[in-house]
Amino acid sequence: MNAKKKYDMLASVYDLIETKIKPFSEYRKIGANYLEGKVLELGIGSGANLEYYPENIEVTGVDFSEKMLEKCEEKRKSLCLEGVELLKIDVEDMDFEDCSFDIVYSTFVFCTVPHPEKGLGEAYRVLKPSGKAVFIEHMKSKHLLLNGILYCMNIFSKLILGTSMLRETEENIKKSGFKIIEKKELFFDIVRLIVVEK
Repeated sequence: MNAKKKYDMLASVYDLIETKIKPFSEYRKIGANYLEGKVLELGIGSGANLEYYPENIEVTGVDFSEKMLEKCEEKRKSLCLEGVELLKIDVEDMDFEDCSFDIVYSTFVFCTVPHPEKGLGEAYRVLKPSGKAVFIEHMKSKHLLLNGILYCMNIFSKLILGTSMLRETEENIKKSGFKIIEKKELFFDIVRLIVVEK
């Protein structure tokens, strides 16, 4: 079963997990502080970031899961967020014009994108010159012991969600042409905030 179908099936459970795990909420609050202007949120899912959006931003949220977007729309309405548009789009193949957004934002997305280099290439393409992309992602550690734990977790995460615990996302971001301007380790070096510029 491909990742899209898995997320369609698990939308309700996934939303519960996303909103109830406190550290993840804290990470999302940190990421939201960087948002301004015209924002593209990649893999918006069930809308776990919506409640943290600052005022006076315009957000386009995309996801490849219709069921996730249905959950997100319910949340958008309950929060009365008029400046948020939701679209069913695969981040690997977006039909936005080049240089369309001030900020590209993703939280825990590139562990799941089947071909992360394609998704990152699209993120680079749609970002305005000198625009910023903000990534909060979990990825492979540089520490052997932590990687041992991640390898064990990866067996189940790949099977259930199609999610890899061992992606080298920071390196993939660099390879896509972005210039890293800020980096923070939020949970050891497994969860990282990476802010880049085009």
